[in-house]
Amino acid sequence: MSFSALGLSDSIVKAVTTKGYDTPTEIQNKAIPIVLAGDNLIAAAQTGTGKTASFVLPILERLAKGETQRKKRIRSLIVVPTRELAIQVDNNIAAYAKHTAIKSLAVYGGVDDKPSKQKLIDGVDILVATPGRLLDLYTQRAVHFEEIEVLVLDEADRMLDMGFIEDINKIIARVPEDSQSLLFSATLSNPVRDLARSAIHNPKEISIAKHSASKANIEQWLTTVDKDKKSSLLSHLIKENEWDQALIFIETKHGAAKLVSQLEKRGIDAEAIHSGRNQAVRAQVLEDFKAGKIKYLVATGVAARGLDIQDLSRVVNYDLPYPADDYVHRIGRTGRAGAIGEAISLVSKDDFKNLCMIESRLGHLIERREIEGFAPRKEVPISILNYVPKHKRQQNKD
Repeated sequence: MSFSALGLSDSIVKAVTTKGYDTPTEIQNKAIPIVLAGDNLIAAAQTGTGKTASFVLPILERLAKGETQRKKRIRSLIVVPTRELAIQVDNNIAAYAKHTAIKSLAVYGGVDDKPSKQKLIDGVDILVATPGRLLDLYTQRAVHFEEIEVLVLDEADRMLDMGFIEDINKIIARVPEDSQSLLFSATLSNPVRDLARSAIHNPKEISIAKHSASKANIEQWLTTVDKDKKSSLLSHLIKENEWDQALIFIETKHGAAKLVSQLEKRGIDAEAIHSGRNQAVRAQVLEDFKAGKIKYLVATGVAARGLDIQDLSRVVNYDLPYPADDYVHRIGRTGRAGAIGEAISLVSKDDFKNLCMIESRLGHLIERREIEGFAPRKEVPISILNYVPKHKRQQNKD
């Protein structure tokens, strides 16, 4: 099926074609007609499946038929968990709306809000916002919600994980009851369903998360190594395989800075993004990485979602994440929109419990490869695919 067959106008189809989108992804095929019909929607879709376009394109189609009537009023509100995702979604809107008159704006904390306030006065159709900054602007009467036609809660599970439930409820309470409501989440956990029940009336539901957890176009493999040899192994892999680019995930900001230093000592230029760096620096580093000026980027979980990097060759899990769903989000940075990607994990014995949970989540073992000269002193056992964390075992007993 083509994008035009989904009911999108020529101007929007032209924009997505320019972006290189040939045919809609599964989530786009299923969600776009529902959103165009004006129905409320709950959708479970992993990162990398094209979900942003699945709600932005039909919103553009709807909003193209009118315009913002008054200053500081918006017609669609997209709430996201992080500033990185806000910027990414806003960039996508700008690309998809290039042949329309629709204007968008991203607002988030850590930066001066005066330019945003002025743009809201000048007129904005779609506002992409993190919860805290959005409520700040609302409290200051810099933005009003009474003309909102479509509300989107994007990465709902992540927002709940980050403790935004009170802010989200405040936002929902201030949006017109007759507005269309869309909730997108990587998983439909019990807290997400609770939020959906309270926020969305009579929704349609789509779930493609389960069978997209382990995408065939991403080559996943791991190698076992002692913890104190991880940085030298990473350096070896980069040099030996002449990697063109890699997004390297690590758990702590101190670990990120240390790893960048270790790589540089071995002649490998790398950069890091983490919560300890200010927004301007993080934004510039991300832009340089996307442009190919930076080849190796070490990132904490702040970068796990919302990054859409064209043709990213590979991601590396220097540290395995917890919970297991974060593994899926991380590897979703590569192999996007059907492209081929590679996901490599460096696993020490300390990572065994996380490895069990990840492979249980995937439903299969990840291929193991031995790198000559880096065999671990502390052997990593084969995972238990039906592994159940201790706290869940206790819950089952109760």
